[in-house]
Amino acid sequence: MMCAMSDLLVRAARVVPLDGEPYAEPVDVLVRSGAVAAVGRELPDAGVPEIDADGRWLVPGLWDAHVHLGQWAIASRRLDLSAARTPEEALAVVARAVDAGRPVVGMGHRAGTWSRPVTVAELDAVSGSVPVVLVNSDCHHGWLNTAGLDALGLARRDEVVSEGEWFDAYPRLTALVGGPTVDDYQRVLARAASRGVVGVVDFEFGAPWTDWASRWDEGCDLLRVRWSAYADTLDAALAAGLRTGAELAPGLSVGSLKIISDGSLGTRTAWCCEPYADTGGHGAPNQSAAELHDLLTRGTANGFTVATHAIGDRALAEALAVYAATGAAGSIEHAQLVTRDAVADLARLGLTASVQPAHLLDDRTTSERVWPGRGERSFALRWLRDAGVPIALGSDAPVAPLDPWLAISAAVHRGDPADEPWHPEQALSTGEALSASVDGRRTRVGEPGDLVLLDADPLAASPAALRDLSAALTVVGGRVVWGR
Repeated sequence: MMCAMSDLLVRAARVVPLDGEPYAEPVDVLVRSGAVAAVGRELPDAGVPEIDADGRWLVPGLWDAHVHLGQWAIASRRLDLSAARTPEEALAVVARAVDAGRPVVGMGHRAGTWSRPVTVAELDAVSGSVPVVLVNSDCHHGWLNTAGLDALGLARRDEVVSEGEWFDAYPRLTALVGGPTVDDYQRVLARAASRGVVGVVDFEFGAPWTDWASRWDEGCDLLRVRWSAYADTLDAALAAGLRTGAELAPGLSVGSLKIISDGSLGTRTAWCCEPYADTGGHGAPNQSAAELHDLLTRGTANGFTVATHAIGDRALAEALAVYAATGAAGSIEHAQLVTRDAVADLARLGLTASVQPAHLLDDRTTSERVWPGRGERSFALRWLRDAGVPIALGSDAPVAPLDPWLAISAAVHRGDPADEPWHPEQALSTGEALSASVDGRRTRVGEPGDLVLLDADPLAASPAALRDLSAALTVVGGRVVWGR
């Protein structure tokens, strides 16, 4: 159980230098009561369990700063549409799946890369009366047939369900096909631990804090978790006296109030200053300026930091103006398309840019097509770093895999290893990307005893080798949660 923080002595580990940490030779790291108590050469016997690192490389435990863990946990039990390059290919996959007669929930298709919009009618033609719900890869819209619309209590139509209406409807899927089980959560948490992850920030839609509190006691306490409120779960959190940083159980805490202020590139709903080249639209906000102001004011007044999703540059500018007006603290989630002025405002306001670099692997082609001339402002990690903006890397799983090494590799190379880097002037060094993946932690006395041993030096790894890194040992609060 996470509540039993442990003692541990790791011997002869090479501490990977982040921000000039001074350990050039292998050192021992002692963890007592879940926190680092000593770091030095040949520490004396402490009467605690010991692990010989044998010269392996040691980094602070990795965090994923943006996940939708319930959706990631259940992804493997849903129809995989990630290989569908056209609507017709997706329809063919659905046609085979409906033969079983049970409701079908698929995910992973990238409608933003398709040459045309899709319709309910064509999905009806291959599915009949079997409810079908297809979740776009960016999770910002659902392609449903008529039976699926009826099952989720949505008005009939011939187009996709998107943004606010979709986010409200998504939690009702569990009544149709069931939700993730404790086993599902345990499986993905263990997989994350094998990659060196010690903590996640969970932004699952429609998930009250009580869900995590109950599953925590059912064996889902492997890693640290920060639960995040949305507007629809905020009242219950406030009634329980919760605020950012409150501990629900040892290792389980309260994060920010999450607000989705605009849409996504894939659905062409990210709110932009300039029009999309293919649709001529600018996207749209999900709240008015007054509504956004009220949400930030309410969250701040009740002790919550605020995490605001803003992908388009217009959405970012509007959000930053409201942060400045309300004095809210917290983060901008995604910050995908920025301007120099916005970067300066992020730095001035002390906000964190929570970015998911692996998204550029999928979005770079679409960005060049529909945001022509704006590539240098997309995933502008170098601008952010040089301006002094704190950066936190994540995955947005299931939009991208919950894999910090994939994110780090994408931040460093800005593309797949075999591809030419996309706007390499915006790349981070490996050390900078790693520093943005450890929740601000360092391997020093007083820090949480969250440690990861690696078989190779990440600072010397190529982009391809970075992707292949995994943990030889993952420790959370002095407790070994993964080991080879």
